[in-house]
Formats: sequence, C-alpha cells, structure tokens
Amino acid sequence: MKQRGKRIRPSGKDLVFHFTIASLLPVFLLVVGLFHVKTIQQINWQDFNLSQADKIDIPYLIISFSVAILICLLVAFVFKRVRYDTVKQLYHRQKLAKMILENKWYESEQVKTEGFFKDSAGRTKEKITYFPKMYYRLKNGLIQIRVEITLGKYQDQLLHLEKKLESGLYCELTDKELKDSYVEYTLLYDTIASRISIDEVEAKDGKLRLMKNVWWEYDKLPHMLIAGGTGGGKTYFILTLIEALLHTDSKLYILDPKNADLADLGSVMANVYYRKEDLLSCIETFYEEMMKRSEEMKQMNNYKTDKNNAYLGIPAHFLTFDEYVAFMEMLATKENTAVMNKLKQIVML
Repeated sequence: MKQRGKRIRPSGKDLVFHFTIASLLPVFLLVVGLFHVKTIQQINWQDFNLSQADKIDIPYLIISFSVAILICLLVAFVFKRVRYDTVKQLYHRQKLAKMILENKWYESEQVKTEGFFKDSAGRTKEKITYFPKMYYRLKNGLIQIRVEITLGKYQDQLLHLEKKLESGLYCELTDKELKDSYVEYTLLYDTIASRISIDEVEAKDGKLRLMKNVWWEYDKLPHMLIAGGTGGGKTYFILTLIEALLHTDSKLYILDPKNADLADLGSVMANVYYRKEDLLSCIETFYEEMMKRSEEMKQMNNYKTDKNNAYLGIPAHFLTFDEYVAFMEMLATKENTAVMNKLKQIVML
C-alpha cells in the first residue's frame, strides 16, 4: 500500500473539509474546555438539567468561542506554511476524486432506504458499486498516479489522463508507463520551487542535474532535443549544459550556424564552428571518431555487449548543434541527405 500510495475514494471529494474538521475540532474543544474548566468541575452532573442553562455566562462563552476560533485559524495558517506539501497532497487527492465523479467514470445503482418512521415513504439513494482504483503518491518531488486498467468501458479515458492531470494539478508530465494491469503517470511537482541556479547545475557519475529532482542521465539516454519558442531561453540552457560538462573529462563539439552566442565560445574553448564548411567537416570528423571509438571499444578486454563508453571508462563526446532545423533547410538536397545520414548513424552508435 505504501508503494502504491493513497487510494482515491469517492469520499475524497470533500477530503480537505473532512481533514480540516478532524484536525481543528479537537483544538477548538480543548481551548473552550480550558476557558470553562472550573465551571465544568462545579457542575453536579447527576442533577443537571436544561433549566440551568440560563445560568451560563453568555458574554464569557462568546469570548471563549471567539478565542478558540482565532487559535484554530492560527493553527491552520501555521500548518499550511510548515506542511505545505501535505496540504497540496490533500487538494490533489480531492481533485482526482472529483475528476472521476464529475466525469461519471464509475458505476452505481439506486437503492431505496426506509424512512425514519415506519409509515413514512422511503427515499432513493445512489450507491457506488464500482470506483476505479487510483493511487496517489508524492515522493522525491515527483507525483506518481497509478490507475488500474480493467478493460472496462472507462479504459480509454483512464489511459489518456495526461492533459487533465497537467492542467488540473498544475504539474508537468515527465513519464507515462503502461504496466501489467495498470498505467502509471509521473509528474514533476511544484516546477517553480524545483528550479535551481546555474551554479547548482552539475555533471557527475554520468548524469547532469537540471532541477532539484530531475537529472539527465546522459550515459543511459545520450540524446537530448531542446525545443521552444523564440526568446524562450534555449541558447542559455545550452550554455548552462556546456558550462557543467566542461568540468568533466568529456569532449565537446559546438556547432552554431547563426554565428551568435555559442560561436563566441570559440575564444575560450576548442572545437567551436559556425561556417558552413566547418560545420560539415566537424560532423564528418565526429562521425569518423565515433566509428573508430566503437571499433576500439569492441577490442577491449572488459568489453561487454550492450555496454557503453561509461562502463569502459572512456570519456563521453558531445555534439551540440544549435538551430539544427534552420541549418538543414539551408543545405542543398544532396548535402542535406549526406548530413542526415551521418547524424542518423551517430545517433545509433
């Protein structure tokens, strides 16, 4: 159960309200009790009746209730500040329950209940007979939502929850994995709070840190595609990656057909190109070196099938290509085909 997370149930549509009442009611009663502890001790409960209610000090009772409410509000405020993640989880679980109920992704039947009196007419009540098994868990800055797939009539809806989850929970989907009898969605929680400064971006042990809980494991996933609108920060992101990789033993090749920001790195590091002929030559050289490294790796004594350069202790080589699409469109058909073939073979290595 702990590994799956918290089960989303129909009663979860009022989860925040129920949690608030269950948490603050004891606080409210305790404060009121402290105000009236002497009065309570003096009451003779055996002879107590409602006719004695006129002896209650109403102004004092109002003061005690007011103070108790203020203390409850203060406790709620402090709890929300200190346990912010816990509160967000409650809201997320409530939203998920409402999502299922409002979209009617459940099955129910009408049940007739008896009235309070024997001769009174009963009333019809909806009883839920099937509610999708959905589990919610927040761990290491990632939200994992697991949904059981039962081949029922709601299977298509439950298999495509990406947009609803991203917009409803205000999180970014990082992974979707279909497993035996269930699908698991992984979302990045609190994207803004998970951001790090450029100084905190570091590369070590074959992976590069991008956010507090997000790493690019380039030893396992060596290819990265960076996309975004004009002025969206793509180039600055690439510069950040380059700065982090320069602190490793990796070898970098920088291609900047715009002759812009990345081309300026040519004054402080080698293998930076921006002219068309140099770009084509660099791609050819990089391809030949990769082929040569591949052959040399297979001749090593500790070589194993399905192992990469990291396993053999060989430094990684990075080919960084800014404005790749624009450059390919500038080439003639023959050159475009040749470059594309080389890049495809590099990707497969």
